[in-house]
Amino acid sequence: MIRVVFLGPPGAGKGTQAVRIAEKYNVPHISTGDILRAAVKEGTELGKIAKEYMDKGELVPDEIIIGIIKDRLSQEDVKENGFILDGFPRTLPQAEALDKMLEELGMPLDKVIYLNVDDEEIVKRLLARGRADDTEDVIRNRLKVYREQTSPLIDYYTKKGLLVEINGVGDIDEITKKIEENLGLNG
Repeated sequence: MIRVVFLGPPGAGKGTQAVRIAEKYNVPHISTGDILRAAVKEGTELGKIAKEYMDKGELVPDEIIIGIIKDRLSQEDVKENGFILDGFPRTLPQAEALDKMLEELGMPLDKVIYLNVDDEEIVKRLLARGRADDTEDVIRNRLKVYREQTSPLIDYYTKKGLLVEINGVGDIDEITKKIEENLGLNG
């Protein structure tokens, strides 16, 4: 069983690495970004609210995200195999809400993998992705918001003894291997 959070700026490779680990070890990959993009595409109430924030490069409010995550963590596949959270938590209140949820569910967190990538590399990667919402101004605003709101999580999880920092630049297979080693997986 794996219970891990992937942290890092947008474009650091969290999604890529989370999917690789999830598929290899049959663990549910829970991406708030994917959940939110699907809701926007489907035009759900949540999607309409989320789109307003996402279009400005701002974070979707905590209560919406926390509700989504709580529902997902209560599902059977998570109870059996654990989870890989990608894109949550992003703020200290979300991290505290996650701690409370996991305590109630009897599923303590194993590790927090922090993929560290500098801003210029992020801008280059995200512009290359070619998404409509990835203009340089929006990307730089997302990085500013990330640094302000998510960076405190690095200290929070370091103090809990859960944070593992991994350089997110380089060969994708090598980065995966470092993550597996830090999670105690035999690759």
